[in-house]
Amino acid sequence: MKEFSTGRAPEPGEKIAFVCGAFDLFHVGHIDFLEKCYSMATYVIIGIHSDQIVNWYRGYNYPIMTMFERVLSVLACRYVSNVVIDAPFKISEQLMKHLKVDYVIHGVRTPVKPCPDGSDPYSEAKRLGLYREVDSGNDMTAYSVIERIIKNRVKFEERNKSKEQKELDRMQST
Repeated sequence: MKEFSTGRAPEPGEKIAFVCGAFDLFHVGHIDFLEKCYSMATYVIIGIHSDQIVNWYRGYNYPIMTMFERVLSVLACRYVSNVVIDAPFKISEQLMKHLKVDYVIHGVRTPVKPCPDGSDPYSEAKRLGLYREVDSGNDMTAYSVIERIIKNRVKFEERNKSKEQKELDRMQST
């Protein structure tokens, strides 16, 4: 696990939030969610899961973006102060103490997947009273972005086939 920062350390008394996930295909839904997190805590640390962990809980074809791309996308967001690369799936008390977090935040629109042993990855944060859920107010997901790309690709291919056929028909008629 490595930390990668924007260079600003939390100031004394500042509320610190920890949020973890894939953050694949960074989109406006992520931004809306992180803005809500930032309204609760002005220093937001994002834990980016490894490709292996994302592949386990999202499926074989995920993540779409590399770890490097996901980290840079998240760091470009104005509501993010720091990134933890290769964050663990289960959040331990030790990690929360190390990061000095006041809140561990999860989005309500993303179901919590249990750990491989069946336990809740947020159990320690809940036990310590640090767990919070936030609703981004936005339905966009990486899945919906992918569906849109696939749908538009088919339309684009059909349009090009139609144009090609019209050109062939013109060439044959002359």
